Amino acid sequence: MADDLGYSDLGCYGGEINTPNLDKLANHGLLFTQFYNTGRCWPTRSSLLTGYYPQQVNNDGQQAAFPKWGHLISHQLKQAGYRNYHSGKWHVNNIEKVIEQGGFDRSFYVKQFNNHFSSSEQLLDDEPITDVRQKDTYSTTTITNYAIEFMQQHDQQHKKDPFFLYVAYISPHFPLQAPQEEIDKYRYHYLQGWETLRQQRFARQQSLGFPFKENTAFEYYVTAPWSWPESALQDSISGEIRLAKPWNQLTGEQQFLQATKMAIHAAMVDRIDQEVGRMLDHLRKSGEYDNTIILFLSDNGASAEQIIRGNGHDANAPLGSAESYLCLGPGFSTASNTPFRRHKYWTHEGGIATPLIIHWPAGIRDKGSMRHSMGHVIDFVPTFLELANAKPLKQRNGYQAPELPGKSLVSIFEKDQPNDREIYFSHSGNKALREGKWKAVISSDIDGRWQLYNLETDRTETTNLTDNFYRFGDNSWKQRHSNQLEKMVSRWNELDDLYNQQGKVGLQSK
Repeated sequence: MADDLGYSDLGCYGGEINTPNLDKLANHGLLFTQFYNTGRCWPTRSSLLTGYYPQQVNNDGQQAAFPKWGHLISHQLKQAGYRNYHSGKWHVNNIEKVIEQGGFDRSFYVKQFNNHFSSSEQLLDDEPITDVRQKDTYSTTTITNYAIEFMQQHDQQHKKDPFFLYVAYISPHFPLQAPQEEIDKYRYHYLQGWETLRQQRFARQQSLGFPFKENTAFEYYVTAPWSWPESALQDSISGEIRLAKPWNQLTGEQQFLQATKMAIHAAMVDRIDQEVGRMLDHLRKSGEYDNTIILFLSDNGASAEQIIRGNGHDANAPLGSAESYLCLGPGFSTASNTPFRRHKYWTHEGGIATPLIIHWPAGIRDKGSMRHSMGHVIDFVPTFLELANAKPLKQRNGYQAPELPGKSLVSIFEKDQPNDREIYFSHSGNKALREGKWKAVISSDIDGRWQLYNLETDRTETTNLTDNFYRFGDNSWKQRHSNQLEKMVSRWNELDDLYNQQGKVGLQSK
């Protein structure tokens, strides 16, 4: 799992960044066009690891205790004889102990997100690391080192047992930092600006066969609500801007800074691909490559946030170094999320649509194909349970677990399945419901009204159907779509009540 990776950042999704290892996985596996996360870091991780919506396990905006009935994927797979390993970010805020509470056998836990070159706040098997073997190495490399170490140890001590490995990078999440030689690859690549990059990526998506019939206009003047005021940003970072505006309206200094930030973002994505390649090499050497199912995705869309945390930004330090603190910002975030609207945090497609690659030589015959079936990270647990020939755990601590809301993806390995399911979204006041081709969505910064889109014909959410009063002389147009929206809003409220109530059953202290 990547962190804040945009939908179009990978080459196989239309990007220009060098990602040969991930592209090869897509070319010999499956590439999903309609797969979803929850739109934010910790809710997505909770859904992936538990198989439930974050509201069901109390890990959305207001974190409460983990319910006593709750299991993680590690508990589910352990009953089928699997050993479970974790390396990287955790961020399931109501489960602190990955081994003790989370049921993993080994864990390298990165708790510090404000410097990709720092070795501070790292835990090995739930214990703080005092003798850091890879002191001050780059986070993506360190996370991979431990992932490979766990696989090597598994080969030596538990070769007969199957394993599950969860690798959670903290890139390309801000601060934008990367080894200088990686940044130099992309140093002057983005000076043409974000509108041009978005159009180039959309053109490549069209040539690759993505079913997007219409690109959206560039959304300017939108950023995360908590982004710093422009004056505060400029005081720390010369030439910084809070909001995106047309590229030709930026000064030369502003253009150079923004293009450099995108170059660092690209370097971070490039490095992820290289490290994935190292893990693939290990699987080949161990003989487990063909029979290991590999999934790659992002926790949310690219981020529009503009903030400075940690030790701040040193104006004299090279951009992208350990002493700098930069965020991608809304301009190139919009390009990274091509062709969708909005960013991380929102429940429009730019926030919740994720690239998903699934690769499994021994189990997927239809190699190099796209899948347009809808899916969500809640589907991983039922998928893995089916593959492991295991039933979901029903009880814990005397409490009954709700039915898993997700669906196994195994049937999609053969062919696309009908898009007749519903998927619920809710994060920090941003809400959505997907029902087949229909999507109802609301965000407080877009006049506070629910909107309705037909994603079968308008995946990029350009036409709010409840704003179209008449069409081709059909005076019932508005009424028909208003009725559809009303039913979906009612259903969203019903699901929201149910899922939040389930989270309150059998609460335990942290």
